[in-house]
Amino acid sequence: MKVLIVYTHPNHQSLNYAFLERVLKGSEENPVIEDIKLLDLYEEGFNPVLEFNEQKRRRDMHTDPTFEKYREQLKWADKIIFVYPIWWGRPPAMLLGYFDQVLASNFAYRDKGKWFSEGLLKEKSVVCISTMKGPTHYPLFLLNNSHKALMKKAVFQFIGIKNIKFFEFGDMEKQKGSQEKKLHKIYHYFRKVSK
Repeated sequence: MKVLIVYTHPNHQSLNYAFLERVLKGSEENPVIEDIKLLDLYEEGFNPVLEFNEQKRRRDMHTDPTFEKYREQLKWADKIIFVYPIWWGRPPAMLLGYFDQVLASNFAYRDKGKWFSEGLLKEKSVVCISTMKGPTHYPLFLLNNSHKALMKKAVFQFIGIKNIKFFEFGDMEKQKGSQEKKLHKIYHYFRKVSK
C-alpha cells in the first residue's frame, strides 16, 4: 500500500504536527505500507488562490503544469491521509484551495450530462484527522455535521472515493484533553491499518 499524507498546519510545534508524527511512525512500522510520501502544504508554499483568466481557463485545469506534481501524487497513492485543524467549522483555506485546484474536472471527476458526474479516483481510500478547540461533538450538533458532509459528500464521494474514515478530536486546547491518548490512538491505527 502506498500512502500520501497531506499536512495542513502552519506550525510545526503544534498538536497537529504531533499527530502527523504519529501517522508517520505508525505507517513506518506497518508491513503493509510499502511507501510514504508527505506533502506539507504550508512548507511547500502552495498557493490556495484559484485564478481564471484568458490564459488560465477552468476547463484546462486538469492539464495545468503547476499542479502536475500534485495530480501525480494522488494517482500514485492507494491511501490519502489528511491532517488539519478545523477552523470556523471547516478545514483551513489552504486545504480547500488545494481541492479547488488539484481535484479538477477530467482528472478527479468527469461530467456526465447536466446533473451527474463520475468520480475518477475510485480505487483509493481516505483518512481525515482533524483537531478543534471546541468539544468533539460541536460540528455534529451545532453545525449539522457540516465538516463531515463537506469532506465526505461534497469532496471525496464526488471524486469516487467511498472508503473514508474520520478522526475528529475536540477539546484539544484543554489541559485534560487526553492529547496523549488520542495521539496513541492514531499511532496504533496506522501501525495496523491494511486498506
